[in-house]
Amino acid sequence: MFNFFFKHIDNSSLVVFRILFGLLCFLESVGAIITGWVKRVMVEPEFTFSFIGFEWLQPLPGNGMYIYYAVMGLLGLFIMLGYKYRFSVIAFTVMWTGVYLMQKSSYNNHYYLLIFLSGLMAFQPAHRYYSIDAKLNPSIKSISMPRWCSWLFIIQMFIVYSYGAIAKLYGDWLDTTVMELLMNNKSHYWLIGNVLQEKWMHYFLAYGGVLFDGLIIPLLLWKPTRKLAFFASIFFHVFNSVVFQVGIFPYLSLAFILFFYEPKVIHNIFLRKKPFYNGDKVDYPKYKNLIIGFFIIYFSIHLILPIRHHAIKDNVLWTEEGHRMSWRMMLRVKYGYGNYKVIDKTTKEVYSINLNNYLTKKQQHGVKSKPDFIWQFAQYLKQDFAKQGKDVSVFASIFISVNGKPNKQLIDSNVDLADVEWDTFKHSTWILPSK
Repeated sequence: MFNFFFKHIDNSSLVVFRILFGLLCFLESVGAIITGWVKRVMVEPEFTFSFIGFEWLQPLPGNGMYIYYAVMGLLGLFIMLGYKYRFSVIAFTVMWTGVYLMQKSSYNNHYYLLIFLSGLMAFQPAHRYYSIDAKLNPSIKSISMPRWCSWLFIIQMFIVYSYGAIAKLYGDWLDTTVMELLMNNKSHYWLIGNVLQEKWMHYFLAYGGVLFDGLIIPLLLWKPTRKLAFFASIFFHVFNSVVFQVGIFPYLSLAFILFFYEPKVIHNIFLRKKPFYNGDKVDYPKYKNLIIGFFIIYFSIHLILPIRHHAIKDNVLWTEEGHRMSWRMMLRVKYGYGNYKVIDKTTKEVYSINLNNYLTKKQQHGVKSKPDFIWQFAQYLKQDFAKQGKDVSVFASIFISVNGKPNKQLIDSNVDLADVEWDTFKHSTWILPSK
């Protein structure tokens, strides 16, 4: 088995993928500035909802975040060109991880995925051909790579797609309730808006999504179905890009198809002037066992994280506990309403909180529907009143609707949320039962 993974193959697919990956990193970073995303999510809010435990990670003041994203864009170009490749891809990974952890109001699965993809790229010999590094230092030039370079990405995407398919196997998805709700606000789309409201389209998208996620990797791996899977991927990802506007993820997913085709095919299409490697070298690195052990642990973690919600009480659609980092993509539509009340422990004076004074509209959606946001906002209010010399309790009365169902109370309004601890691995008892 190890011979299979350590046998060398032509590296054209990895070289082309590096170029596309760097370009997409550049477009993601610069696009966030141009579209105003950085301004809306990082600059305008008084504070951001960082991942719990990373509250110290807050956006840079002034124009700092614009510079931050511009630097990430520059690193993306360096990756694309293969210039100071190792430094560039590691620096991008660290910076991207930072912006992922410092805000979750605008959460997207591809933000999370990009952390690991850029991290995996740091292990890849992707700069050894058709790069500035290889031009400046010809001694690193190579036309081959170990087969594991491709399989790291294949296994990673197999996990992503498989858990995406499994997560969709529940009632509200299979009866198209979720899809209908997702399409309700797409009726204004030119040409396709009315079609997206049709019931047959909801069934096509709901069941097509399950089948695509569950089968696309096996179909791409098997040569007789590869061409069909290729065209299905183009339709699926372009549709997602147009209808759901999920950034670079659809195009990044299409770029991975490079690793499923025979090296000769990719070489002939993209790098015909490059010498083609047709040898049979098997090269075991010096620290083979350490490398194998690392990736066994790495992929084991990725297999466990998406199912952790099964060890936590109640339904993840209700509690959100174990929702993130689990490839639970566009699985529910959740709306909430409610209010926050602050009581001075000394004077018993009651303060009603106007969310507009603290939060953006997007952040308000979080503190009206997601328990971790609600808890964090209570902590923030406690600290804010402490600056005025007041020791306070914070109570929240929140009602939510999941997938169009009747509103139900989410939070125990008698619990002082400013005085409870958050446990990442346990159910928070102040979240009321879903049933």
